[in-house]
Amino acid sequence: MAINKVRFGVIGTNIIVDTVLEAARLDNRFECCAIYSRTAERAAEFALKHNIGNTFTSLEDMASSDLIDAVYIASPNSCHASQSIMFMENGKHVLCEKPLASNAHEAQLMIAASKRYGVTLMEAMKPTLTPDFATVINNIGKIGKIRRYFSCYCQYSSRYDKLKEGIVLNAFNPDLSNGAMMDIGIYTLYPMVVLFGKPKRILASGLLLPTGVDGQGAVNFEYEGMNATILYSKIADSMLPTEIQGEDGMISLDRINGIRHVMLNYRKGGSLDLSCHDRMNDYTYEVSEFINLIQAGKTESAINSHRNSVLVMEIIDEIRRQLGVVYPADKY
Repeated sequence: MAINKVRFGVIGTNIIVDTVLEAARLDNRFECCAIYSRTAERAAEFALKHNIGNTFTSLEDMASSDLIDAVYIASPNSCHASQSIMFMENGKHVLCEKPLASNAHEAQLMIAASKRYGVTLMEAMKPTLTPDFATVINNIGKIGKIRRYFSCYCQYSSRYDKLKEGIVLNAFNPDLSNGAMMDIGIYTLYPMVVLFGKPKRILASGLLLPTGVDGQGAVNFEYEGMNATILYSKIADSMLPTEIQGEDGMISLDRINGIRHVMLNYRKGGSLDLSCHDRMNDYTYEVSEFINLIQAGKTESAINSHRNSVLVMEIIDEIRRQLGVVYPADKY
């Protein structure tokens, strides 16, 4: 039986794209047919490296091309909305790197385009699509009434050293809608929203860097009958796990951005190792979910849903408001 291939174009030639392409090719329905770069030289270099047949230096030309069915967008955050909408207007399905947009307003415009043109739009948030996260969902009822969600992702950025030297790279540039929350804090936030939805109250504190973006932050959330806390940083390291604490037990996850170990510990004794020991690359699950949606004629994922993506962006908007982080994209 012939395999129905989905032909992808890719926007971005950074190291994350190298990793995603390697993982995506483990799904035999994936085919990378085109790469976009601002320069022909860089596009040709990347195409040769990954055996990609077509190169573009015009986004408009790639969006209107009949060489691709879908696009993976790994450009700066500030470009996500405009590029996604352009491709959806041309009938292309969009897998867009996290965060989906610069703010909730842009995210809503993207979702409206998905519905208008009948194409799939999904945020590339990989941890929530893995079997390890699925086992959390399937076993969370075993720990009784949930009282707390805690998650931490703190990773010192090599780009911070450059910032201390006075060199502003993309990671700390507000013009590109960047900063610690948008880059890594979102990993702690998205699973919380998938599991528990919209919080009743948000209280954020953090440290702003000279460029005006957040270097780190701590956010407390109030839910009905429970609390949540997230810690994130690009200027310090941490090895703290993520925990979901219930009255009858707790579930711990080793690394929220790349879950490898999931343990359920009962309050009265006993434990269960819930880890998936027969796993693929996390990005493979992400790409496979996206292709499944396309082939099923669905415009959104049940997990990385449009609703969840908008809720996450609304929460980030409020966190940024409290911290005083402003992007040019906010001036709509």
